[in-house]
Amino acid sequence: MKIAALSDIHGNLAALDAVLNDAHRHDADVIVNLGDIFSGALYPSQTADRLKPLGLPTIRGNHERQILSSDPSRLGPSDRFARRSLRDDQLAWIRELPATLKLVEDVLLVHGTPKSDMRYFLDTVTEHGCRVATVDEVESRVGDTNSTLILCGHTHLQRSMRLADGRLIVNPGSVGLQAYEDSLPFPHRMEMGSPHARYALVTRTASGWDVDFRAVEYDWHEAANVAASNGRPDWETALRTGYC
Repeated sequence: MKIAALSDIHGNLAALDAVLNDAHRHDADVIVNLGDIFSGALYPSQTADRLKPLGLPTIRGNHERQILSSDPSRLGPSDRFARRSLRDDQLAWIRELPATLKLVEDVLLVHGTPKSDMRYFLDTVTEHGCRVATVDEVESRVGDTNSTLILCGHTHLQRSMRLADGRLIVNPGSVGLQAYEDSLPFPHRMEMGSPHARYALVTRTASGWDVDFRAVEYDWHEAANVAASNGRPDWETALRTGYC
Protein backbone atom coordinates (compact mmCIF):
# COMPACT_ATOMS: atom_id res chain seq x y z
CA MET A 1 0.00 0.00 0.00
CA LYS A 2 1.26 3.43 -0.98
CA ILE A 3 -0.49 6.34 0.75
CA ALA A 4 -0.23 9.94 -0.42
CA ALA A 5 -0.78 12.00 2.72
CA LEU A 6 -1.96 15.59 2.20
CA SER A 7 -2.62 18.17 4.88
CA ASP A 8 -3.20 21.88 5.39
CA ILE A 9 -4.27 22.76 1.85
CA HIS A 10 -5.67 26.10 3.06
CA GLY A 11 -7.53 26.84 -0.16
CA ASN A 12 -4.41 26.81 -2.32
CA LEU A 13 -5.95 25.25 -5.41
CA ALA A 14 -2.85 25.44 -7.62
CA ALA A 15 -0.70 23.76 -4.98
CA LEU A 16 -3.37 21.09 -4.49
CA ASP A 17 -3.52 20.29 -8.21
CA ALA A 18 0.27 20.06 -8.38
CA VAL A 19 0.38 17.65 -5.44
CA LEU A 20 -2.48 15.50 -6.78
CA ASN A 21 -0.71 15.22 -10.12
CA ASP A 22 2.56 14.25 -8.44
CA ALA A 23 0.80 11.63 -6.30
CA HIS A 24 -0.81 10.08 -9.37
CA ARG A 25 2.54 10.03 -11.20
CA HIS A 26 3.98 8.07 -8.29
CA ASP A 27 1.13 5.53 -8.36
CA ALA A 28 -0.35 6.25 -4.94
CA ASP A 29 -2.98 3.65 -4.04
CA VAL A 30 -4.92 6.08 -1.90
CA ILE A 31 -4.76 9.83 -1.23
CA VAL A 32 -5.81 11.04 2.23
CA ASN A 33 -6.61 14.55 3.43
CA LEU A 34 -5.72 15.47 7.02
CA GLY A 35 -7.68 18.73 7.36
CA ASP A 36 -7.32 22.52 7.41
CA ILE A 37 -8.58 22.50 3.86
CA PHE A 38 -10.06 25.95 3.21
CA SER A 39 -9.03 28.63 5.68
CA GLY A 40 -6.82 31.38 4.27
CA ALA A 41 -6.74 34.04 1.57
CA LEU A 42 -7.02 32.11 -1.70
CA TYR A 43 -9.74 29.80 -3.14
CA PRO A 44 -11.86 28.08 -0.42
CA SER A 45 -14.96 27.39 -2.53
CA GLN A 46 -13.05 26.26 -5.61
CA THR A 47 -10.96 23.93 -3.44
CA ALA A 48 -14.11 22.36 -2.04
CA ASP A 49 -15.46 21.86 -5.56
CA ARG A 50 -12.18 20.21 -6.58
CA LEU A 51 -12.04 17.83 -3.62
CA LYS A 52 -15.62 16.76 -2.96
CA PRO A 53 -16.08 14.70 -6.17
CA LEU A 54 -12.82 12.84 -5.50
CA GLY A 55 -14.21 11.20 -2.36
CA LEU A 56 -10.82 11.08 -0.64
CA PRO A 57 -10.66 9.77 2.93
CA THR A 58 -10.80 13.15 4.70
CA ILE A 59 -10.88 14.45 8.25
CA ARG A 60 -11.55 17.95 9.51
CA GLY A 61 -8.88 20.16 11.05
CA ASN A 62 -9.20 22.82 13.71
CA HIS A 63 -10.01 25.43 11.07
CA GLU A 64 -12.99 23.42 9.77
CA ARG A 65 -14.24 23.11 13.35
CA GLN A 66 -13.79 26.84 13.88
CA ILE A 67 -15.50 27.77 10.61
CA LEU A 68 -18.55 25.70 11.55
CA SER A 69 -18.83 26.42 15.25
CA SER A 70 -18.00 30.08 15.65
CA ASP A 71 -19.93 33.28 15.16
CA PRO A 72 -18.61 34.50 11.76
CA SER A 73 -18.11 38.00 13.17
CA ARG A 74 -15.68 36.59 15.77
CA LEU A 75 -13.56 34.51 13.41
CA GLY A 76 -9.99 35.39 12.51
CA PRO A 77 -9.34 36.75 9.01
CA SER A 78 -8.47 33.39 7.43
CA ASP A 79 -11.53 31.57 8.80
CA ARG A 80 -13.80 34.54 8.11
CA PHE A 81 -12.66 34.64 4.47
CA ALA A 82 -13.36 30.93 4.08
CA ARG A 83 -16.74 31.05 5.82
CA ARG A 84 -17.91 33.87 3.56
CA SER A 85 -16.67 32.05 0.45
CA LEU A 86 -18.11 28.58 1.10
CA ARG A 87 -21.62 27.71 -0.10
CA ASP A 88 -24.24 26.04 2.10
CA ASP A 89 -23.75 22.68 0.35
CA GLN A 90 -20.01 22.90 0.94
CA LEU A 91 -20.53 23.71 4.62
CA ALA A 92 -22.87 20.72 4.87
CA TRP A 93 -20.12 18.47 3.46
CA ILE A 94 -17.64 19.83 6.00
CA ARG A 95 -20.07 19.06 8.84
CA GLU A 96 -19.97 15.38 7.86
CA LEU A 97 -16.18 15.10 8.16
CA PRO A 98 -14.90 13.11 11.17
CA ALA A 99 -12.25 14.41 13.56
CA THR A 100 -10.17 11.22 13.15
CA LEU A 101 -10.42 8.22 10.85
CA LYS A 102 -9.06 4.68 10.66
CA LEU A 103 -8.00 4.25 7.04
CA VAL A 104 -7.35 0.57 7.66
CA GLU A 105 -7.00 -1.19 10.97
CA ASP A 106 -3.39 -0.11 11.59
CA VAL A 107 -3.46 3.37 9.94
CA LEU A 108 -4.95 6.33 11.82
CA LEU A 109 -5.61 9.80 10.41
CA VAL A 110 -5.56 12.74 12.85
CA HIS A 111 -5.08 16.46 12.41
CA GLY A 112 -3.15 17.39 15.56
CA THR A 113 -2.98 14.37 17.89
CA PRO A 114 -5.48 11.55 18.48
CA LYS A 115 -7.16 13.62 21.21
CA SER A 116 -6.72 17.22 20.02
CA ASP A 117 -6.89 19.03 16.69
CA MET A 118 -4.90 21.93 18.20
CA ARG A 119 -1.95 20.18 19.81
CA TYR A 120 1.32 19.76 17.95
CA PHE A 121 2.34 16.09 17.70
CA LEU A 122 6.01 16.12 16.67
CA ASP A 123 6.92 19.65 17.80
CA THR A 124 6.81 21.41 21.16
CA VAL A 125 6.33 25.13 21.76
CA THR A 126 8.07 26.75 24.73
CA GLU A 127 8.69 30.33 25.78
CA HIS A 128 11.85 30.12 23.66
CA GLY A 129 10.03 29.14 20.46
CA CYS A 130 9.32 25.82 18.75
CA ARG A 131 11.57 22.74 18.84
CA VAL A 132 11.36 19.11 17.77
CA ALA A 133 9.45 17.10 20.37
CA THR A 134 11.24 14.49 22.44
CA VAL A 135 10.37 10.80 22.19
CA ASP A 136 8.79 10.94 25.66
CA GLU A 137 6.62 13.88 24.63
CA VAL A 138 5.45 12.13 21.49
CA GLU A 139 4.75 8.87 23.34
CA SER A 140 2.55 10.76 25.81
CA ARG A 141 0.59 12.27 22.90
CA VAL A 142 0.12 8.92 21.17
CA GLY A 143 -1.53 7.49 24.28
CA ASP A 144 -3.03 4.03 23.82
CA THR A 145 -3.42 4.35 20.06
CA ASN A 146 -2.22 1.03 18.66
CA SER A 147 -2.02 1.92 14.95
CA THR A 148 1.39 1.19 13.43
CA LEU A 149 1.10 4.36 11.30
CA ILE A 150 -0.37 7.66 12.45
CA LEU A 151 -0.65 10.47 9.89
CA CYS A 152 -1.00 13.99 11.30
CA GLY A 153 -0.87 17.59 10.14
CA HIS A 154 -1.43 21.01 11.74
CA THR A 155 2.17 22.25 12.08
CA HIS A 156 2.90 22.62 8.33
CA LEU A 157 6.34 21.03 8.90
CA GLN A 158 7.46 17.77 7.33
CA ARG A 159 8.51 15.50 10.15
CA SER A 160 8.43 11.85 11.18
CA MET A 161 9.32 9.87 14.29
CA ARG A 162 9.46 6.12 14.87
CA LEU A 163 8.85 5.00 18.45
CA ALA A 164 10.63 2.14 20.18
CA ASP A 165 7.64 -0.17 19.68
CA GLY A 166 7.71 0.48 15.92
CA ARG A 167 4.79 2.88 15.67
CA LEU A 168 5.49 5.61 13.11
CA ILE A 169 4.08 9.15 13.20
CA VAL A 170 4.32 11.15 9.96
CA ASN A 171 3.49 14.80 9.31
CA PRO A 172 3.50 15.38 5.52
CA GLY A 173 3.81 19.15 5.84
CA SER A 174 1.46 21.62 4.19
CA VAL A 175 0.18 21.55 0.66
CA GLY A 176 -0.80 25.19 0.65
CA LEU A 177 1.09 27.38 3.15
CA GLN A 178 4.78 26.98 4.01
CA ALA A 179 5.04 29.40 6.93
CA TYR A 180 2.91 30.97 9.63
CA GLU A 181 3.14 32.72 12.98
CA ASP A 182 1.11 31.90 16.10
CA SER A 183 0.92 33.45 19.54
CA LEU A 184 -0.25 30.40 21.52
CA PRO A 185 0.86 28.93 23.84
CA PHE A 186 3.86 31.20 23.24
CA PRO A 187 4.80 33.28 20.20
CA HIS A 188 6.47 31.10 17.58
CA ARG A 189 7.05 30.70 13.85
CA MET A 190 6.66 27.60 11.69
CA GLU A 191 8.70 27.90 8.49
CA MET A 192 9.61 25.32 5.83
CA GLY A 193 12.05 27.71 4.16
CA SER A 194 10.91 27.35 0.55
CA PRO A 195 7.55 27.87 -1.19
CA HIS A 196 7.13 24.35 -2.61
CA ALA A 197 3.88 22.47 -1.96
CA ARG A 198 4.53 19.61 0.46
CA TYR A 199 3.07 16.15 1.01
CA ALA A 200 4.36 12.64 1.79
CA LEU A 201 4.27 9.23 0.17
CA VAL A 202 4.15 6.51 2.83
CA THR A 203 4.63 2.95 1.58
CA ARG A 204 4.15 -0.34 3.39
CA THR A 205 7.19 -2.57 2.82
CA ALA A 206 8.27 -5.95 4.11
CA SER A 207 10.27 -4.20 6.85
CA GLY A 208 7.61 -1.62 7.80
CA TRP A 209 6.51 1.82 6.63
CA ASP A 210 8.80 3.90 4.43
CA VAL A 211 8.40 7.69 4.10
CA ASP A 212 9.20 9.85 1.07
CA PHE A 213 8.71 13.56 1.76
CA ARG A 214 7.80 15.41 -1.43
CA ALA A 215 8.32 19.08 -2.40
CA VAL A 216 6.45 20.07 -5.57
CA GLU A 217 6.74 23.15 -7.74
CA TYR A 218 3.68 25.22 -8.69
CA ASP A 219 3.04 28.89 -9.50
CA TRP A 220 3.47 30.24 -5.97
CA HIS A 221 4.02 33.78 -7.22
CA GLU A 222 0.50 33.82 -8.65
CA ALA A 223 -0.85 32.49 -5.34
CA ALA A 224 1.08 35.19 -3.49
CA ASN A 225 -0.38 37.84 -5.78
CA VAL A 226 -3.91 36.61 -5.02
CA ALA A 227 -3.22 36.75 -1.28
CA ALA A 228 -1.91 40.30 -1.64
CA SER A 229 -5.00 41.33 -3.60
CA ASN A 230 -7.14 39.91 -0.78
CA GLY A 231 -5.36 42.07 1.79
CA ARG A 232 -3.03 39.46 3.30
CA PRO A 233 0.61 40.58 3.07
CA ASP A 234 1.52 37.93 5.67
CA TRP A 235 0.28 35.21 3.34
CA GLU A 236 1.94 36.86 0.36
CA THR A 237 5.36 36.60 2.05
CA ALA A 238 4.80 33.03 3.26
CA LEU A 239 3.60 31.82 -0.13
CA ARG A 240 6.41 33.49 -2.04
CA THR A 241 9.30 32.53 0.27
CA GLY A 242 8.37 29.82 2.76
CA TYR A 243 9.26 32.23 5.59
CA CYS A 244 7.18 34.56 7.73
